[in-house]
Amino acid sequence: MKAYPFKIVKKPQENIVLQEDKVFTFFDKLHYHQEIQISFIVKGEGKLIVGNTIHTYKAEDIVVIGSNIPHLFQSKRKDSKSHMISIFFSHNAFGDDFFDIPEMQETKTFFDKIKYGIALNAQNKDWKNQFLQLHNTNRFELFIAFLNILKNLSKASVKLLSNQVYKKSLSTHQGERLQLIFDYVMNNFQNDIKLSTVANMVHMSPNAFCRFFKQRSNKSFFTFITEVRVAHACQLLIENEDSYITEIAQESGFSTISNFNKHFKAIKGLSPTQYQKSMILS
Repeated sequence: MKAYPFKIVKKPQENIVLQEDKVFTFFDKLHYHQEIQISFIVKGEGKLIVGNTIHTYKAEDIVVIGSNIPHLFQSKRKDSKSHMISIFFSHNAFGDDFFDIPEMQETKTFFDKIKYGIALNAQNKDWKNQFLQLHNTNRFELFIAFLNILKNLSKASVKLLSNQVYKKSLSTHQGERLQLIFDYVMNNFQNDIKLSTVANMVHMSPNAFCRFFKQRSNKSFFTFITEVRVAHACQLLIENEDSYITEIAQESGFSTISNFNKHFKAIKGLSPTQYQKSMILS
């Protein structure tokens, strides 16, 4: 999928790019880049779109985005800054065959998984220290630390972030349409969203718009809205243990509690109450 092509700025002969973001909101435009991205969330929380799926992220999560997978981080707006440390590299950064040599076979599972994007919660001081110490290294030490991170990610238990490999490209105009749709949904999911309103925004009939969205995301537009609402509800359930489920349902854009419970369980496999208890105990 082609959304906003994003160019990772590199110095001459720089094969690993280390980037640290301390901002109120991360870059929130649907975009992609050739480089693989490994990000450690030091501080902050919000929603994450990877390919055709919606997730939440929080401090001490590690997110890996494969090459050319459309994605965006939507930070939860608050007074303090979010903080993310990222490594960018290409599969052929060290030569076409570097990761195929026998000594690198341990990383094969890593490259197999990241075609869909992966994430894990790294509530382990070793993970945190690995990323926080990256800025205090020279180029050789950064390379060794990078290989160690790849090795650990290859062994770690992770969850896949998407359910399809992205081979189909869109024109820039089509990518801009998707960005407009995503922006509108992310900012208005708590309200009633009319199909006709969104279709008019991209100058399409409702039927043509539904076909366009399904072909590019492998899901219906209303499924996408529901997943955004459920992702928001997950954040509220974790942050507000004392809130009533009915209040969370309303704040997430669901018109009835029965509708909320049905869609939440269909997506998460648990009722909202069960999900909240499982997250508190974990």
